[in-house]
Amino acid sequence: MQNPRQIAFLALREVHRRGAFADAALDRAFGNSQLNDLDRRLVTELVYGSVRRMRSIDFIIDKLATKKSSQQPPELRTILHLGLYQLEYLNQIPPSAAVNTTVQLAKENGFSGLSSFVNGLLREYTRLTPPTPPYQGGAKSVANSPQQAETKTTSNSPPYQGGTGGGLNSLKLPDNPVQRLGILHSFPDWLVEMWLEQIGETETQQLCEWFNQSPTIDLRINPLKSSIAQIETVFKSHNISTSRIRHLPQALRLNGTIGAIQNLPGYSEGWWTIQDSSAQLVTHLLGPQPGETIIDACAAPGGKTTHSAELMQDEGTIYACDKTASRLKKLKENADRLQMKSIKIHIGDSRHFPEFVNLADRVLLDAPCSGLGTLHRRADARWRHTPENIQQQSQLQLELLANAATFVKSGGLLVYATCTIHPLENETVIRSFLDNNPHWQIEPPSIDLPVQPSPEGWVKVWPHRHHMDGFFMVKLKQD
Repeated sequence: MQNPRQIAFLALREVHRRGAFADAALDRAFGNSQLNDLDRRLVTELVYGSVRRMRSIDFIIDKLATKKSSQQPPELRTILHLGLYQLEYLNQIPPSAAVNTTVQLAKENGFSGLSSFVNGLLREYTRLTPPTPPYQGGAKSVANSPQQAETKTTSNSPPYQGGTGGGLNSLKLPDNPVQRLGILHSFPDWLVEMWLEQIGETETQQLCEWFNQSPTIDLRINPLKSSIAQIETVFKSHNISTSRIRHLPQALRLNGTIGAIQNLPGYSEGWWTIQDSSAQLVTHLLGPQPGETIIDACAAPGGKTTHSAELMQDEGTIYACDKTASRLKKLKENADRLQMKSIKIHIGDSRHFPEFVNLADRVLLDAPCSGLGTLHRRADARWRHTPENIQQQSQLQLELLANAATFVKSGGLLVYATCTIHPLENETVIRSFLDNNPHWQIEPPSIDLPVQPSPEGWVKVWPHRHHMDGFFMVKLKQD
């Protein structure tokens, strides 16, 4: 099968029909096809973009069709999503091509009798938002693409560029700011409402736009095998553009088209690994020193574990814990590629490790979380979480933190971190822990950071402000 739109349809059908994760469905779809790189990028864009913009596209269907999107046959709804996504968000695809290929898709998948309906709805939308060659579109006012970086071969200079959904305004959005922003940027109301309460309407709009843009790809240089200057020189010789990140001595951000990650110079030699700048901040806050004993309580897939080994000059012992053996296998592969010797794998739930009590100089709890600071990297995450499961997650995080604190020897340190910006998983957990453990206190950061710590002493990274993944981190010490 070589038709990229048909492949995208099959992947999306699996997402909608079986509740599959978008990345897994996409991988399976690619496994049954032989596409060139350009078509693979188109399929990736169509699948991730359609999932991400689902609420916005459903709103268009609700406005233009007699039957609401939820009343459409599920597979026809998926086909409409593909067509409308191209019209609204991909300004390098001519509207006529988007309409005609979507009509053909309907015919090839059992909807010949409704092909005129598909054609009419899509053409009605083009009349509401007339395009301007070269297909910038009246609605497509921002030349930043929602191209995703969930694939292993992504770039920061995507081949498909589109807008932020400005054409939706022609369909009369609700006046209520929660609903308006939720429809315009395609987020559930409860998330938008939470952000509005925390940062206000202007910044909420900026945050939504950030999460719908292409993620950056950052490298962390392995100083035991290379240097940042050496990597810059090698990459430049391969016409790969990079930029440094302030206060992060090992970080390089990739710019432009990069191709397959494993084909970049220095990958197999262990000169660098992929790790977002926010995640690198966490290990610098932990501050591992040569000869120390470190426990990484929820270690897989191992980015912060291997970073700790680098900062310790691979001298000392790091216990890398996780309850999932398959994830620890990936950690071991990363450690082997980076040629780390100080890391010891420990399988199991870190709430049940009595052998670690009072053992560690420093403990890192990179707690399992909702990932709401990395929504730009996970197309369907915004639809999978609810306020109820966030509450459950918070309880688990507090249990993990209370137990991880017992691993710290007298005078040692503990760093709690998450890749979420939800207060229930961050500030609430820390306040509850400190209330229940009065002999612990926050230790303010003693290093220069690109993010200003809060008056309380924790660090919260807002993506739209700091141009990196959303993260929370705090260092704790016993009195």
